[in-house]
Amino acid sequence: MDEPPDVATLVAGLQAESESARKYAVFKLKGLLGDPSFADAFIQADGLPSLRRAVLNTSGNTQAYALGSLDALLELDMGWECCDELVLEKALSLAISHPLVNIVRNALTLLVLVVSRPLTTGQQDGEEPMIGFRALKPALDSNPGFLESLVQRLSASDHTLCANALQLVNALMRDAVVYGGEQEWPKFIKRLQDLGVIGGVGMLMRGDAAGDVDSPLSSAIIEFQNLTKMLLRKWRDVMVNMELPEHKRALKTIHLLSNPDPYIPPQAVNGAKVRKHHPEKWRRLGFETESPAWEFDETGYLGMMDLVDYCRRNEDTYQKTLLEQSVLPREQRCPLARASLSVTLILYEHFEIDDSTSPDENQPNTYRNSLYERRIQNVDKLYKPLLLQWGRLHTAALNAFLRLWKDAGAEAEDFYKIEEVVRILVERIVGSAGRKTDVGKVEEKLRVVSLETARRWQMENLNEVYEDAWGLHLTEVRELLHAESLQFMKEQRVRCLLKGSWFPAGGQWRYVRLSHNRRWLHYQNFSKKKHEEVPLAELAEKIDLNAVTSVDSNVSAAEAPVNTNVMRNGNDSTETLKDSTRDSSNNKATTTKITILGTSSKPKDQEERILLELFPQTSPLASEWLDGLLMLLNQQPITKDTTSLIEMMEDWGVRLRMLNLRWEDVDWEALEISVKGDGEGGAAGREVPSREGLDEPYWYALPDEVGV
Repeated sequence: MDEPPDVATLVAGLQAESESARKYAVFKLKGLLGDPSFADAFIQADGLPSLRRAVLNTSGNTQAYALGSLDALLELDMGWECCDELVLEKALSLAISHPLVNIVRNALTLLVLVVSRPLTTGQQDGEEPMIGFRALKPALDSNPGFLESLVQRLSASDHTLCANALQLVNALMRDAVVYGGEQEWPKFIKRLQDLGVIGGVGMLMRGDAAGDVDSPLSSAIIEFQNLTKMLLRKWRDVMVNMELPEHKRALKTIHLLSNPDPYIPPQAVNGAKVRKHHPEKWRRLGFETESPAWEFDETGYLGMMDLVDYCRRNEDTYQKTLLEQSVLPREQRCPLARASLSVTLILYEHFEIDDSTSPDENQPNTYRNSLYERRIQNVDKLYKPLLLQWGRLHTAALNAFLRLWKDAGAEAEDFYKIEEVVRILVERIVGSAGRKTDVGKVEEKLRVVSLETARRWQMENLNEVYEDAWGLHLTEVRELLHAESLQFMKEQRVRCLLKGSWFPAGGQWRYVRLSHNRRWLHYQNFSKKKHEEVPLAELAEKIDLNAVTSVDSNVSAAEAPVNTNVMRNGNDSTETLKDSTRDSSNNKATTTKITILGTSSKPKDQEERILLELFPQTSPLASEWLDGLLMLLNQQPITKDTTSLIEMMEDWGVRLRMLNLRWEDVDWEALEISVKGDGEGGAAGREVPSREGLDEPYWYALPDEVGV
C-alpha cells in the first residue's frame, strides 16, 4: 500500500502548472483533511491560497475535488478565511447551472456550511466573516434564479444532491426566521412556498429513498418538518393587531369575500351619530362580537391566515354557507369564523406543534453538528407529510365541522360538543394516514364520514382516555360493577325460576317452579300445557336444593344467543319476553337438556343420581334455567346470553360513571316506555313498593304455599 503524500508534496501539487498534478493533489487532499492534525499542518504550510485558486480556476473533477477538500476543512471549523465573496459567488453559480452532479453536490455542501456556521465564543454578530443568510445575500442578489434552481434540485434523481439541496433550504429558512426580522422572514418563506418547496419536500417524504434511516436525506426531511412546526408556532405567537396594515387588510378580505349586501345607514335623528357599517358586520361571519381582533388571541395570526385561506379557497361555499345561516334563528347558526379558529387549534394540537424543538437564537444551526449521526427509527411514524398540507386539512376539517353541525341539528350551546367530534375525526382520519397517503384521500374521508360513525369513535376513545388517566380507579370500579351486575343477573334469573316455566316431558308437559324461600324446586306433569301460572299447591313433586350436587347441560355459549329483551323486562320470567323471540327460527324446539344431579333424601343413599331432567324449547329459556340453577348453587353462569348481559351492564355502568351522569339526568319516562314488553305483567305494569314509614332495611322469607 502506497504511503500518503506529505503536506509539502500536496501544496506543491496544488501550485503546479500541470492539470494532472493539481487533480492528483486535490484528490488526495480531500481524504486526508478529515484528520484535524493534518488539516492544521496544511494550513500552517500556507496551503489555503492554493486550494482557493483551485476552487476558482479549475474545472471538471479537479474542481469537484477542490470543493470537497474545502468542505472537509469547514467541517472541522477551519479555513473560513477562504470563504470570501468570490468563492461564495462561484459556489452559487456552480450550484445553479453546472451539469456535473459531484460539483453541484459539493458546492451546495459548502453553502450549507456557510449558512449553518454558528457564532464562536466571544464573536459578535456583526463581526466578519459574515455568516448565515447575510453571507450569501450579495451572491443571491446577483443570481436571482438561485432559489428557483435550489427548489428544483429537490426532484433530482441523485438522492445525495436532493439531501444537500434540502439542507441548504433548511439552513436558509432557519437563519431567515432567527435573524431576518419580523417583516423579512415571512416574505422569504412565502417566496420559497411559491416556488414549490412544499410539494418538493412532500414528494421526498413519500418516496422510497426517505425510508433509509441512515441517509442524510432522512435527517434533512425531519429538519424541514421541524422547521415547519417552528413557523406555525411563530405565526401563532404573532398577536393580531388592527394597527398593522397587513392584519387590517386580512380581516377586510374575510369581510369582502363574504359578498356582503350594501348597507344603507338610517337617517340621523336629532344629530345622533349614524353607524357607518352594518350592526352585525362581523357577527354575521361567525364572530362573537363586532370587535373580532381579540377572538384571535388563542390562535394568533395563524388563525387569521387559516380563515383568509379558507375564504379564498372556498369562496362559493363560504358565501353559500353564510346565506343559509342568515335565515336560521341565531341559536341554530354555526359560527363559521369561530369554527375556523377551533379547527386551527385542533390541528395545532394534533401535530403537537408546541412540543417541537424551539430554535436556539444564539446557536441557530447547531443541529448541523449531528445531522449525519442521527438514526431515525420508524420513519413512517416520524414523517408527517400531511403537516405540509395544513391549508387543505384546515379547509376539509372546517367543512366537516359545518356539515356535522347541520346533521346534528346543533345549537349554540352544542358548539363544544361538535368541536370535540371534529377533534375525534382529525385524530382518527389524519392520525391514521401513512406517509404515502395522498391528501386527497384524507379530504374525501373527512367529507363523507357520518355523525353516527364519529360518535362511535368518540365512545371507543372514551375508554382509552379514562384508562390512561384513571386506570387503577377504573379497575376498582369495574370490579365493583362486575359484582353488582352479577348479583343483578342472579336475581333476574332466579325470578324467572320463581315464576315457573313449562317443559315437554315425553308426551306430557312438566311445570317447574322455585319456592318463594328459594329452597325447594317444585314440579308436576300435566297432560296439556296451560297458559297461566300454576300455584305451588298444585305441584306435588319437589326437590330439596340442599341435596343438589351439580347441574349438567349440553347448552354451550355458542348455542345461546344474546337476547336483549331479557334486559328490557328486568326481573320478569321468560314468559314475559317478547313473543317474537320465541317464534323466531333460531328459537324453535331443540334437544337442549338440563340435568339436575343430587343425592337422595335417605341418609343411607348418598350416591349422586339424576333428580330431574328439563328440556327447554328455546335458547333464552335454557339460559335462564341453567344459569339460574347454577347461581342458586353459588356457581358462575356459563351461557353467552347471561355473560354478555353482565358485560353490557358493567360496560354501561363504567361509561355512566365516566360521563359523571347523575340519577336525575336519566330520562326515566323514556326509559319506562323502552322497557315495556308485549306480554302481560311486564316491568312497566308493576308498581314499585314505597318505603314510606320505613327507617331500617330488613329481610324476610315468605312461607311456601303448601307448607314446607
